Amino acid sequence: MIAHEKLKYLEDKALEIRRETVRLVYELGGGHIGGSLSLIEIITVLYYHYLNINSIDPLNNLRDRFILSKGHSCYPLYYILADKGFFDKSELEKITKDSDLLGAHPEINNELGIEITSGSLGHGLSIACGIALAGKFNKKTYKTFVLLGDGECQEGSVWEAALFAAQHKLSELIAIVDYNKLQAIQPVSEVLELNPLSEKWRAFGWNVLETNGHSINDIINCIDKFYNNNNDKPNVLIANTIKGRGVSYMENTAIWHYRAPNDEEYKIALNELKR
Repeated sequence: MIAHEKLKYLEDKALEIRRETVRLVYELGGGHIGGSLSLIEIITVLYYHYLNINSIDPLNNLRDRFILSKGHSCYPLYYILADKGFFDKSELEKITKDSDLLGAHPEINNELGIEITSGSLGHGLSIACGIALAGKFNKKTYKTFVLLGDGECQEGSVWEAALFAAQHKLSELIAIVDYNKLQAIQPVSEVLELNPLSEKWRAFGWNVLETNGHSINDIINCIDKFYNNNNDKPNVLIANTIKGRGVSYMENTAIWHYRAPNDEEYKIALNELKR
C-alpha cells in the first residue's frame, strides 16, 4: 500500500498537471485536450513514482524509458518534463509557435527526456519492443513503459508488436492502454470494436490487468504486481478512463479531441479544477 502522504502528493500533482494542461491548450489556441486529460493520473504515477530518470544525466544507459505512443496527447508530458527540469518552463508558452524544442507532437530528443518521435499511431509499441529487447540482450534492468491510445489498438502493427514481445519474453516491458473509448469524433466501438480487450492481450501471451485509470492507488497496485512478476511475459495495463476527465462539459464528448476552450469555457474549467 502506498503511504497516505505520497498518495496525497500524487493526487495534488495530478490536479496541477490537469489544470496546466487546460491552461496550455487554452492559451495556445489548440491541442488535443480530451485525450490529454484522460491520461493524467497514469502519466503522473509513472513520472513521480516509478520512472528512474534524471534531467542532470538524461542519457544514462540505465534510465527507464517512457514512450508516449499517442503523441497527440503531449501537453501533460511537456509540462512534466519541464517540471522535472529537462527544460525551462518558459518553453511551454511557445509550443507549436516559437519553440525550437516542442511541437504539436513529440520529436525525439533524449536530452529533453523525449525517447521517440510519436504521433503517427501504431509505432510506439514496436519501438518499445526494440528498446526492451536491447535491454535484455545487454543484461540491463531498466523498464520500458509505453502508453497507447485505444483507437491506436485498431492498428495491425500493435498486434504484431504484441506477438513479438511475448515471443522474446520481454518481461521488463509495460504497456498501458488509455481506454477512454472515444477516438477522434466517434466511439471506438463504432469504428472497430476492441472488446474483449483484456482477453485479446492475454491470448497474445501477456500479463494483463485492468483498472480504473483515474485511481492513483489502483494504478500503483497494478504496476507493483507487474514489477513482482517473474514469468517472463510482457505486461499490459488496461486503464479505463474518461476522455476529457475533470472538466464536466468535456467528459465523454468527442468534439474535445480537437477543440480548445473559449474564454467562458476556460473560466468554467478553472473553477472545476480548483484544489
